[in-house]
Amino acid sequence: MRTEEAIRLVSAARDDEELFGADEPERRYRELVAVLHPDRLGWLGPGVRAAATEAFVQVTTRWRARRETVLRGYRCGRPAYSGDLADLYDVGADQLLKLPRDPRDNDLMDREENALRRLAERGDPRWLPYVPRLVDSFTHRDATTGAERRITVLATAPGLHNLVEVRRAYPDGLDARDVAWMWRRLLVALGLAHRAGVVHGAVLPPHVLIEPHEHGVVLVDWCLSAETGGVVPALVPGYEQWYPVEVTDRRPCGPGTDIAMAAHCMTWLMGAAAPRELLAFAQGCRQRPLSARPDDAWRLLGELDEVLHRLYGPRTFRPFTLTP
Repeated sequence: MRTEEAIRLVSAARDDEELFGADEPERRYRELVAVLHPDRLGWLGPGVRAAATEAFVQVTTRWRARRETVLRGYRCGRPAYSGDLADLYDVGADQLLKLPRDPRDNDLMDREENALRRLAERGDPRWLPYVPRLVDSFTHRDATTGAERRITVLATAPGLHNLVEVRRAYPDGLDARDVAWMWRRLLVALGLAHRAGVVHGAVLPPHVLIEPHEHGVVLVDWCLSAETGGVVPALVPGYEQWYPVEVTDRRPCGPGTDIAMAAHCMTWLMGAAAPRELLAFAQGCRQRPLSARPDDAWRLLGELDEVLHRLYGPRTFRPFTLTP
């Protein structure tokens, strides 16, 4: 289904049956969300993008009001978030149930589950709050279609906002002193992962979450993760230009893959306000050959601290809000 077709369908639907269909409403809902999701509309013109976003809100709102599903005792009233390949439902106790829209993505759900288990087993407990905690996992068979979906239940801190929201709140770019703590904590999350032999593979603005007041960072969506030396299985639609060459060429990835993407996120946050010194630092992280990039996030954190000290002196806590 094309974007324009989905917009027309949503606009013309007089009721839920016309919108979602009578036979496979869940499938129609997933199809509409996949086509209309705001994170996938960057290539469209402003008018179509606005209409698609409005249609996306209508679809998700009407679906939420339509029904409540119980999956293995978890009550899923409405999607709290719609990610790249799954809907996430708030099931209480700061936990989210993650349900893939397409059963063909079960292998990617397995990647995330395996990555989070590996981090929990091998990671330093001090840094585990920088990634989601795997609470539960199971397989659910759709009563209508018979399709099986791999489901996970994840726990993380409340009050988080992704970098897309952050950049939207600061359209002219963030002060580098605010970006500094986000960059530092993101390197901690990457250091945790890389020492466990895991490459995230999609360090992108929708996947980096911050807690503004306490300066927390959580790196989410490990569905495209790989072992060091493995191949990142897919690219997130709309972010193809953010990936280093080893990912787009389907060559082995490494810690430098994540480090390059993290640097891109941070320079994107700063925009034109980025100091020369931090741009040079980021450029060193984003050199084209993987072998030329830093491969130790912990060591890189120390180097970043040196740059920040030269720019701003000793570290101090700087309050941050999402309203400029």
